[in-house]
Amino acid sequence: MTTATALTNAAMLALYRTMVRINESDKAVTRGLSAGEIMFQYYPVGGQEAISAGISAALRPDDFVATTYRGIHDIVAKGTPLDAIFAELYGKMSGTCKGKGGPMHLSDPTSGLMLTTGIVGAGLPIANGLALAEQLRGTDRVCICNFGDGATSIGAFHEALNLAAVWKLPVIFVCQNNQYAEYTALDEYTLTKDFSKRAAAYEMAGVRVDGTDPVAVHEVAKSAVARARSGQGPTLIEAVCHRLQGHSFGSDEGHMDAAALATAKAVAPVARFRQRLIDDGIATDSSLKEIETATRHEVDAASEYARKAPAPADSELYTDVFADQTLIPDQVIATAQPKAAVQYQPKSDRMMTFGQAVNEALAIALESDKDVFLLGEDIADPAGGVVKTTYGLSTTFGRDRVRPTPIAEQAIVGAAIGAAMAGMKPVAEIMINDFLMVCMDQVGNHAAKLRYMSGGKTSVPLVIRTLTAGFVGSFGAQHSQSLEAWLAHMPGIKVVYPSTPAEAKGLLLSAIHDPDPVVFFESMRAYFAPGPVPEGDYRIPLGQADIKRHGKDVTIITYGWTVGEALAAAETLSKEGVDAEVLDLRTVVPLDVSAILESVGRTKRAIVLHAATEFGGFGGEIASIIHTRLHGQLAAPVARVGARYTPVPFTAGLENLHFPQAGRVVDAARAMLKR
Repeated sequence: MTTATALTNAAMLALYRTMVRINESDKAVTRGLSAGEIMFQYYPVGGQEAISAGISAALRPDDFVATTYRGIHDIVAKGTPLDAIFAELYGKMSGTCKGKGGPMHLSDPTSGLMLTTGIVGAGLPIANGLALAEQLRGTDRVCICNFGDGATSIGAFHEALNLAAVWKLPVIFVCQNNQYAEYTALDEYTLTKDFSKRAAAYEMAGVRVDGTDPVAVHEVAKSAVARARSGQGPTLIEAVCHRLQGHSFGSDEGHMDAAALATAKAVAPVARFRQRLIDDGIATDSSLKEIETATRHEVDAASEYARKAPAPADSELYTDVFADQTLIPDQVIATAQPKAAVQYQPKSDRMMTFGQAVNEALAIALESDKDVFLLGEDIADPAGGVVKTTYGLSTTFGRDRVRPTPIAEQAIVGAAIGAAMAGMKPVAEIMINDFLMVCMDQVGNHAAKLRYMSGGKTSVPLVIRTLTAGFVGSFGAQHSQSLEAWLAHMPGIKVVYPSTPAEAKGLLLSAIHDPDPVVFFESMRAYFAPGPVPEGDYRIPLGQADIKRHGKDVTIITYGWTVGEALAAAETLSKEGVDAEVLDLRTVVPLDVSAILESVGRTKRAIVLHAATEFGGFGGEIASIIHTRLHGQLAAPVARVGARYTPVPFTAGLENLHFPQAGRVVDAARAMLKR
């Protein structure tokens, strides 16, 4: 059964042409894989051609699309040139992402294709952010988010739909229900018979459509797009179809219902729509063959172009990790020369706490840059954040720019990522550092990697503020960790860890205006201690350490609240005739290797101190750098002082034993000086 349509004959033929381009591209990829010309994991889209064709016809070129790894149909339909698509699939420099993204991560911002993610369900929170950016700017641009039925079981699906509904975002969620979540049939993983009905739980529009009929899909998409453009909020579209092959290229079909598969193949969308055009007198067999032949030639030419195109040069390995590739740790560690850290002494009599300094930095950023906005749990007034860091900001700048969110870390960070991709400068708050684990996919697989996977075409200038609540009592094992070593291990993320109010302000302003994603650590143990803070907008460069105390006998290298413990240890040691230098790294990535080498090169001894667990902690990396670069110059091996290898205890006595304090640093220095 087909739907009636008001589309012109030209529009109907355009739908068919898009479907044929998708189908021929899909077949060309499988031919290349079969011939061994290319080698990658590929997820064919046979059976889903009508969905992308129908939706793309309802969009403008400037509208956004986010899709998933089974997404070649969405990519072709959005208008990305075939030459660039195939060059990317072949891993060539002229590909959309310089061969760094490949089929599961292909993006093309010039056509509005902002994201292809290889993580099931992960695109939904990011699509919200893309839509949010346009809502904040007051445009009528919309975002389409494509995903498979399997994604409806993922937590990110529910977090994203709820947030989109609450904020009435101009986003259309398209569930391409092909009856299988990878190798598992729909009735084996859910009792849901109609995914579109889940929209009602979030008070948003939901509609189910025949995903094999491009006209029906187009009509539904056109209505959803109009709703989004007019400010009426999101829609969940369930486009029902049937996958016409196994899960991925080379997969067998043993997990599929043979009878249902045979029926679906007999009425495959491209062939069925072709016959409809003939039956309705819109086209003839020969005119459609002309379209098919021309399309086949176009696809063949794109494949041939990709085969002959040059691969990326070896020098491309390190480009696009950060906006400035000179900050990449591999290269810095190998080439850094000793250079003294620039000591930072704020010239001010104005005293503020760490938390007040953060608040002032946020206020300055909001006042001076319309692209800056804040989002996070409880950040708006009257709460103003759990430790009042954002108090007063929503009253001054409004809830559009200081946005309280649901308790949904994936939704928070995903929205920040999407908005940053669209050119905004979001500052997302993850209340406690431990909660980063809840959204680590968004942080590590998306924020960290999108610049690289896009070949530098996409940047993610966001800040994630997060509080480390360790060693302040009463929080226990799930609210007290310090996870900087995890983040430092994820290429593409910058990690900032200030110790004083003045540095909190100056480093946060630098982070907000940095072109790369930054995780900004705030130590609750240092939060209420006052210090001098200059007025106005000033920036402390990321990657520049600071000597908090000069010395000649041993260097204590640290960051965050343990700077205070290091200074206390240095004071004790000075009474014993030991002159200790305290080097505050301030940022973990980028790392000031030159300052480390200069200081330890003078003192010949080093102790690395941090609040995180000592075993596997970032101190091991610093010790390795020192031993590698200063081998033969040291008077003693590098010592490490960190938290004990236990979850953080609740009871005060055990917590006191768990965290590193000045006494352990003093003991380490004494032992070192006896060697």
